[in-house]
Amino acid sequence: MLTSGPVVVMEVPEVLNVKEVHSFMEELGPLLESNRPRVVFDCSQVRSMEGAGVEMLLRCLEEVLKRDGDLKLAALSPEAEVILELMRVSRVFETFQNCEDAVRSFNTIPADAVPRDTPWYANVFGDLGVLKQAS
Repeated sequence: MLTSGPVVVMEVPEVLNVKEVHSFMEELGPLLESNRPRVVFDCSQVRSMEGAGVEMLLRCLEEVLKRDGDLKLAALSPEAEVILELMRVSRVFETFQNCEDAVRSFNTIPADAVPRDTPWYANVFGDLGVLKQAS
């Protein structure tokens, strides 16, 4: 596991079968339970991926999204790219040519820059209470 500031970069094993998924998830588990996890999976070493590997990727994405985080895939090997295409999940993940670009993509909008208690429409419409009073 490598870290780059608040982003964690994890190297995905060469063979992603049931056994490897289990050990990978043991290492990754505590990270997935943190608040706003930011994770990049380095897939450059992947040579073989079974259905359990694809399922693990989807489960990890689901867990980080539940906690207001994100998971991105970087440096997909040709083998990993083909498997994700065949399983029809390639569009679910945001992918990057290399880990540096994936890590940098997290820094475009810092997670703390958007207040959690401000509604999404506040920047566009301002305070709706003022609009209601005016009408």
